[in-house]
Amino acid sequence: MTATAPAGRRPVITAWSAVSPFGIGRAAFTEGIRERRDTTKVLGPSYEKVPEPTACLVPGFDVRSALGRKGTRSMDRVTGLTVTAVGALLGESERNQRVGTGEGAAFALGTTTGSAQSMMDFTRDSLTGEQPFFVDPAQFPNTVMNCASGQSAIWYQLKGPNTTIAGGRAAGLHALNYARRLLASGHAESVLCGTAEEFSPARAWLEHHAVSQDFPGTAGSIPLGEGSSMLLIEPAGADDQPVLAEILAVELGVVLGEDVRAALSSCLRRALAQAETTPDRIVAIARSSSTDRAGADELLAIVDELGETGAVDLTPHDLIGDTGAAAAGFQTTSLLAYAETHPAKERHPAAATARIGLITSVDRTGSVGCALLRLY
Repeated sequence: MTATAPAGRRPVITAWSAVSPFGIGRAAFTEGIRERRDTTKVLGPSYEKVPEPTACLVPGFDVRSALGRKGTRSMDRVTGLTVTAVGALLGESERNQRVGTGEGAAFALGTTTGSAQSMMDFTRDSLTGEQPFFVDPAQFPNTVMNCASGQSAIWYQLKGPNTTIAGGRAAGLHALNYARRLLASGHAESVLCGTAEEFSPARAWLEHHAVSQDFPGTAGSIPLGEGSSMLLIEPAGADDQPVLAEILAVELGVVLGEDVRAALSSCLRRALAQAETTPDRIVAIARSSSTDRAGADELLAIVDELGETGAVDLTPHDLIGDTGAAAAGFQTTSLLAYAETHPAKERHPAAATARIGLITSVDRTGSVGCALLRLY
C-alpha cells in the first residue's frame, strides 16, 4: 500500500547525511561517490573468526569515540551508527535542528533485525551462564530491533511517532513510504527517515550460510558493508526550505513464486504512472544489485520498462559493499550526492528541474520496490 499526495504537494528531502565506509558525514559520502572510491579493506585481528577476510567498514568507528562516554557504555554498534548519523544531519545547520526535532518530529528507521550480534551474545550468555538469568540487563535493549530508533529519539528529543520497519535491502524504501504516509495524514510535521546496518561476526556468518545455501557459488562475491543513512523529509511549501529532491513516487511489491522480474516491472510501471513521467526523464539509477538471481532479474526488469535511457549508473555496492538493510538508504544518498556534484544544467539545459533519479530494490526474501525522485 502506498500513499499519494496531491500533485504539486509531494514531500521533499531538505537535508541528508550518512555514516558510511567513506567516512562520517555528508561531505565524506559525496566525495567517495564522486571519486568512485573502493572502500574494501582486509579485516584486522579483531575479526579473525569470520568467513571472509575483507569488508567495507566505517573507518575507525568506535561508539565511545564518536559519541562520548556518557550514555554509551552498553550501546551496540548499529545503535551507535544510527545515533551518529542523526547527529551529523541535525548538527549540519540550525534549521535542521529546529525542523528535525521536537513534538512534530517523527523518526522512521529501516532495518532487518537490528543487531544480530547483540541478540546472539545475549542468548549465548543465558545458555552458558551459571543460571539463565545471569545476564547483563543493560544489554537487553540491544536485542530489540527498535533500540537504535529509540536511542536516537532519546538523544535528540524526537518526540513524534517513532517506528522501525524491517524489510531487508528494501527497508529504506519501506521507511520512505512510511514517512510519506505520516506527513500525508498529518501525524508528523517532519520525518527523519533512515536506514542502519552493522558489520559483525554474527551477521557475517548468517549471510555466509544464507547465500551459500540458497545461491551456491555467490558467497563472498561482494564484501559486507555497514553504516547508516539519514534524510530529513518535510511537506513542500515552507519559505526557507533548501529542497534537494522531491519524492515523486514510492512503490513496493511482493514476489509471487520466483518471478522477481515481473514483480519489479509492475512496481516500475506504477511508479512512472504515479509520478506522471516517462523513462527518458531518468538521468541516474541506483540499483540494489545483489549478486544472486534476484539481482539479475532486477536489471532485466529495468531494461524491460525503461529501455536504453542513457542514465548514469550510481549503484554503490561495488564501492561500499553489501550494506544489507542500509542499502536502499545509501542508494538514495548516492542520487542526492550525484545531484549535488552535477548541477541540473549540465544534464538538462532546457529544464533544470526535469531530471529524475530512480532507486530499485530486490531482496531474497521476496520484497521488491522502487522510488522516483526529482533531483534539484
